[in-house]
Amino acid sequence: MSQVRVLIADDQRVVREGLATILGTLPGVAVVATAADGTQAVRLAGEHRPDVVLMDLRMPGLDGAAATAEIRAGLPEVQVVVLTTYADDESIFAALDAGAIGYLTKDAGREDIRRAIEAAAAGQAVLDGTVQARLVAAARTRPVRPAALPDGLTEREAEVLGLIAQGCTNAEIARRLFVTEATVKTHVNHIFAKTMSRDRAQAVAYAHRHGLAG
Repeated sequence: MSQVRVLIADDQRVVREGLATILGTLPGVAVVATAADGTQAVRLAGEHRPDVVLMDLRMPGLDGAAATAEIRAGLPEVQVVVLTTYADDESIFAALDAGAIGYLTKDAGREDIRRAIEAAAAGQAVLDGTVQARLVAAARTRPVRPAALPDGLTEREAEVLGLIAQGCTNAEIARRLFVTEATVKTHVNHIFAKTMSRDRAQAVAYAHRHGLAG
């Protein structure tokens, strides 16, 4: 497998350098650039075309969520993993809505970061345990499911979306609904198109906003 090329974006120099040192010890990972703010992150992502951007959220000027949105819009093949101190609902949903595929807090260890980077490079979402707990809490206080489903979703698509929001894989959804995995993939593609979600992380955010998270 080729190396996963990573761009680090954080406004604190000690954090940037520390992360670069940690990632430099990981086999199969190469740090291609570091950015001190969101504007630099967008520019350097365009120059270096990394596989993954490790993105802080609170940065001067262009913040991490806005930078994530710009990178994902211009370079949809580049995945973004948020690494931040903040795990409040506003930060989480802003990052997921912007297109981040992963979300870690700075309590994450070396192996947590490695797994998140490798998963992101493979197009798989990874959420910190704290973030998952916040999403579950948000689901418990979500509005009553609307009588009419939004954006033309069918009942089956809403059911699949709810299971995605619970963290189920396509294979797990297929087993629960007694359908083939190919059928689930078709439903997921329809869900992405109707909700204008680029990936599962954005679909999860959509599900929570619309009271469809399970």
